[in-house]
Amino acid sequence: MTALDELLPPIPPEPVSWWPPAPGWWLLALTLLLAGIGLYLLRRRLRRRPPHAGGLDPLRLAALDELNSLRPPYGDEAGPWLQQINALLKRLCLQRYPQSQCQTLTGRAWLAFLDSRCPSAGLTRWMVLVEGAYRPRCRLDDKSLDALRQAIDLWIRKHV
Repeated sequence: MTALDELLPPIPPEPVSWWPPAPGWWLLALTLLLAGIGLYLLRRRLRRRPPHAGGLDPLRLAALDELNSLRPPYGDEAGPWLQQINALLKRLCLQRYPQSQCQTLTGRAWLAFLDSRCPSAGLTRWMVLVEGAYRPRCRLDDKSLDALRQAIDLWIRKHV
């Protein structure tokens, strides 16, 4: 009998356990967890953002909210509404352009100043904006009221 015959048969190794995972699996799990948390927070932040904001600053948003709260006087006297629109524009210009002395402008000079800040609004063609508040029983048709309101909205959104 030789010494090799006296050896015991080989013992098979134990099967590889799935726990604890290798360091690479831990890193992958941590990465997926952080990505999930990041996506959740991003989605929550985007959901909170107002849909009409469109990148507008708070001053413009406040002016648009005030403009939307002023109901056009369909079939009624437009003078008080025109005064409120002018007051809104003057306050906005005073905040935006404090050095311009815009609060002293009236008539065509006021409309020219507004158009110099946003020509696409075309407010110089709306002389009724400055004269209508002083006309007795000033009335505008529905189409004109809507067009003027849209021009003011455009000016608030786009002025430089």
